[in-house]
Amino acid sequence: MQARSASDRPAPDREKVERFRRDCEALTGGALGEGRPLALAVSGGADSLALLLLAHAAFPGAVVAATVDHGLRPEAAQEAMLVRQLCDRIEVPHETLAGEMPVAGNLQQGARALRYALLADWAAGRAAWLATAHQQDDVAETFLMRARRGAGVGGLAAMAAARPLGGVTLIRPLLHWTRAELEALVADAGIVPVRDPSNADPRFDRARIRALLARAGELPADRLAAAARNLRDAEDALAWIADREWRARAVAEGGAVALDPGGLPRELRRRLVERAVATVRAAHGLGPDWRETGLDPLLAALDAGGTGTIAEVIGKAKAAIWHFALAPPRRSH
Repeated sequence: MQARSASDRPAPDREKVERFRRDCEALTGGALGEGRPLALAVSGGADSLALLLLAHAAFPGAVVAATVDHGLRPEAAQEAMLVRQLCDRIEVPHETLAGEMPVAGNLQQGARALRYALLADWAAGRAAWLATAHQQDDVAETFLMRARRGAGVGGLAAMAAARPLGGVTLIRPLLHWTRAELEALVADAGIVPVRDPSNADPRFDRARIRALLARAGELPADRLAAAARNLRDAEDALAWIADREWRARAVAEGGAVALDPGGLPRELRRRLVERAVATVRAAHGLGPDWRETGLDPLLAALDAGGTGTIAEVIGKAKAAIWHFALAPPRRSH
C-alpha cells in the first residue's frame, strides 16, 4: 500500500463524507463525535481504506483503527505496518492485533472468528461502536454462496447493519456502497491498497462467486443485495415472532426445556427447537458452537411423535409437549 504525502492527498469528496456521516448516524443514533469515538477494522484493502478515509473526514479526532495479523501470510506484518503509517499521517491512533489461529477446522472460518474476537476485545476499551467495511458487493456474493448451499431465510438474509459483538456494537455503514465506489475513492486519494491473493484464488468459494458475478450481466450485484436486504427484514420479523413464542410456550428449568409447539408453522417450530437445544447445552456448560445440520431430522422425528438427538441433546415428543434434555452418554464397546 502506497500513498502520496499528506499535503497533496485529497480528502474524500464532501458529498461522500456527508453520505457516510448519515449512514453512521443512522446506525448509532447520531451519538458519534468527540468523546464517543468510532473504532475501525482496517486491513489495508480498498474497502477498509475507504472506511478509514471517510470516517476520519466525517468524525475528525473521534476515530481509532486496528489491523489484525492472522499470521497466515508473511506479507501480513508489512501490510499492517503500512496501514499504521497511513494512520500516523492522518493522525488516527492505530494498533496491530495478533492472535493464535486454531489448528483444526475451516481456515477462513477460523480466521474470521479470531479476527472478530481480537477486534471486539480491542474496541471494548476504546469505543462503543466497531465499524467494518462490508459493502454491497459482499452482500451479493454472500447471498449466492449461501444459496448454492440451500440456505434458508436466515442464511440468505443480508448481514445485519448493526449487532452486538462482545462489549461493543458492530456496525457496517458501507452496506449501500459499491466496491467500485470505494476503490475509486481510495484511488482518488492516491493510495494503492493491499491486494489479498485469496480474493482471486479459485480454491475459495468467495473468489469463485466473485468471478461469476463479474461475468454474469444477468446477476447484477445491486439487485442480489436488495433481495438479501429484503430477506434480512423477513429474518428480523421471524426472529421477533420466535422470541415472543418462546416466552409464551417454553419452560426452561433444571437444565431441561419443555416446549408446546401446537399450531406453529414449520419455520417457527424449527427455530424454537434450535433455541431449546442451545438452552440445554448452555445449562450444562456446553459451548455455543454446534452444527445445525441435524435440526431438520430432529424436527421430523418430533413432528412424528418420536425421539431424536443432536449436539448432545435429546428431544422427545410426549403427547402435545416436546421435551429436551442432556442426552445420556454413549456406551463404549
